[in-house]
Amino acid sequence: MDCVFCRIIAGELPSRKVYEDGGFVAFHDIRPKAPVHVLVVPKEHIAKLSDYPDDEEGEGKLGALFRTANRVARVLGLEGYKLQVHVGEKGGQEVFHVHVHVMGG
Repeated sequence: MDCVFCRIIAGELPSRKVYEDGGFVAFHDIRPKAPVHVLVVPKEHIAKLSDYPDDEEGEGKLGALFRTANRVARVLGLEGYKLQVHVGEKGGQEVFHVHVHVMGG
């Protein structure tokens, strides 16, 4: 697969991981926009947030994504932080694998 995040998840590319569980991995962004800038990425490849189904399954997956982002912020010791998601090329998305930016510090 040509997806850089899938390759990081598979261990084919290095990353500075800060969190991992059965469904997600979080690692430092290589071009940080804040003192702390971590990406939370589902292990399942879904290209963009708008590709999640509009049903209970999609709702559960989105809930898990944002619960994990909050968990990662706690692991990082962030008292205040920003969650950012880019959706689609026109929304500024550069890597087409769903991810949430956790920024703070």
